[in-house]
Amino acid sequence: MAISDPIGDMITRIRNAHIRRKTRVTTPASKLRGRVLDVLQSEGFIRGYSMVEYEGGKLEYDIELKYFDGEPVIRKIERVSKPGRRVYASVRTLPVVNNGLGVSIVSTPKGVMPDWQAREENVGGEVLCRVF
Repeated sequence: MAISDPIGDMITRIRNAHIRRKTRVTTPASKLRGRVLDVLQSEGFIRGYSMVEYEGGKLEYDIELKYFDGEPVIRKIERVSKPGRRVYASVRTLPVVNNGLGVSIVSTPKGVMPDWQAREENVGGEVLCRVF
């Protein structure tokens, strides 16, 4: 079965794993998912991730979730731009999440990056998701 929204699927898997207090979650591998996971890791929302190869060449990411005092570090994660409604923002209109405590992940011509880095590099793009 084909997934119409791979980033939305990954975000939902992470959210559901946090609800069940899981320490790990897997998701099918793709370049875009890997870049989003790189941003989540660099911003300190997940411990890390690794690529696992199964029989038949199937690749998946094994994501290690992060908790602090028994509570998930990711309090809220939501998809902004969806396949039916893409959301783009210029550098001036990039959303700020919870007064800078959270981060918006943006796909720009210079790659996938957090909103603060997009402002520093003076580029806008598609707002993929919002994490707090």
